[in-house]
Amino acid sequence: MYENRIKYLEESHRLLNDQIDKMERTGKFTDDQISNLKKQRLQYRDELARLRKLQWEHDHESIQDYDER
Repeated sequence: MYENRIKYLEESHRLLNDQIDKMERTGKFTDDQISNLKKQRLQYRDELARLRKLQWEHDHESIQDYDER
């Protein structure tokens, strides 16, 4: 149900991590640039956590409904 969005967010989060790591290694960034990327990465992480929780609840609700039959 949430798989595609979760995959997209995981990949986007990974790419941001790589970009941030590269910028920090090279020193080629402004404080605003790195701050904005880190905020975006945090938003991805928060949405991932929310969707994973919803996915888990949905999966367990389906199992419970099946068990009650």
